Amino acid sequence: MARISGASGNRGGPFRRLFVRIIYSLTRRRLKRVIMPIQVTAHHPTILRGYVQMERTQAASKLVDAKLKGLAELRVATLVGCPF
Repeated sequence: MARISGASGNRGGPFRRLFVRIIYSLTRRRLKRVIMPIQVTAHHPTILRGYVQMERTQAASKLVDAKLKGLAELRVATLVGCPF
C-alpha cells in the first residue's frame, strides 16, 4: 500500500485536471483500472508527463521484440516484488 494517496482528477488548474483525466482514461482503457503509480505520480503533472513519455517511447521501440520486452518486464517485476 502506498504511503501517499492517489491524486484525484478534480484538483488543480483546468489544464492539470484535463491532463490527469486523459491519462486516467487511457490507463483504464489499457489496464482496466488506474494503477497506484500513476495516481501518485499525478500529484506533479510535469513528472507525470515525463513518465508518460518514457512509457510511450519504450512501447514504441522496435529494437527488441515485443515478446522479449514482456518477458523482461515480468522478470524485473518478479525480482523487485512488484504486483503489476
